[in-house]
Amino acid sequence: MHHATPLRFLMPGWFSLVMGLCGLALAWHRAQGTLGDIASGVALVLGVVALLVFLVLLVASAVRVQRHADALAEDLMHPVRHAFVAAFPVSLLLLATVGVALGGPRGPMASIWNTLWWLGSLGQLWATVWVLGRWLAPSASMPPAALWPSITPVLLIPVVGNVLVPLAGLPLGHVLWSAAQFGIGALLWPVVLSLLMARRIAHSPLPDRLLPAWFITVAPPSVIGAALLQWQAPLPVVLGAWGVGLFFLLWASVLVRRVVAEPFGVPFWALSFPLASFTVLSLRLAEVTADASMRLAGLVLLAATSLLVLWLGMATVRGLRDGSLRVPEPAPPQRPGEQAAKP
Repeated sequence: MHHATPLRFLMPGWFSLVMGLCGLALAWHRAQGTLGDIASGVALVLGVVALLVFLVLLVASAVRVQRHADALAEDLMHPVRHAFVAAFPVSLLLLATVGVALGGPRGPMASIWNTLWWLGSLGQLWATVWVLGRWLAPSASMPPAALWPSITPVLLIPVVGNVLVPLAGLPLGHVLWSAAQFGIGALLWPVVLSLLMARRIAHSPLPDRLLPAWFITVAPPSVIGAALLQWQAPLPVVLGAWGVGLFFLLWASVLVRRVVAEPFGVPFWALSFPLASFTVLSLRLAEVTADASMRLAGLVLLAATSLLVLWLGMATVRGLRDGSLRVPEPAPPQRPGEQAAKP
């Protein structure tokens, strides 16, 4: 079904496509020590595709702001969609990271990577303050019962996304600011995780349409581990982060059957970047430890992530062509005591 105004429903969550493509580009780049030039070539192609998708979404979002400002305002007030606003600065950070990985921090494009990195870093900090600032709203306008629907794994993007800053920040020479912003994300990660557990156990489960978002829990320990490796942290600490990422991957995997039973939508892209980030950490650890089993695990993960992103890309193109992705997300079924929260 085609909608007369598809741009109205172009929520900020669409930038998760850029996140997934950038993550896969970084994973293939990390595999070049094992797979050689073919891995570098695939990483370059994926990086270019990610940049093109970002530019298309940027232009489309600008047009949306002009034509449907009320729709953006609705997104920013929505209990779930408001957190996706951070997908934009995270995309900038990841594009800078891919650029630094492929072109180097001192190449002819260094000024561009620096600009993208600063815009992404400051934008991510703003998103964190803005999202958490909602928690400080007067109780009359934001009672506790209204806050629980906003506690979803999507909250990890604006809150914990700060740990991405060192990935490009350290090679670019921004050591002090990278450490400061990394600390923000590392501090708030267990806070959000505790709130997620509290919501699930004591309040209400996520709507089925948001089930893919549970895979976002894989990303924080994976990115933290990769950043710690750049800081040359003790190997047992990094392996501990890898183990935490493995746990969350296995834990979220029990939902796969329920996830694939849902109609395809943009929330499915929540599967891509977390799996890619865990793949990056696995391949990086394989280099550091020279462990054959870790290398095999990294390559298996690379193949699985590549197939996943390929499927997501094909499903997205099909959804855009038949119009199923150019309409508002269907409202999830109401559960007793639960507010509606569609992605």
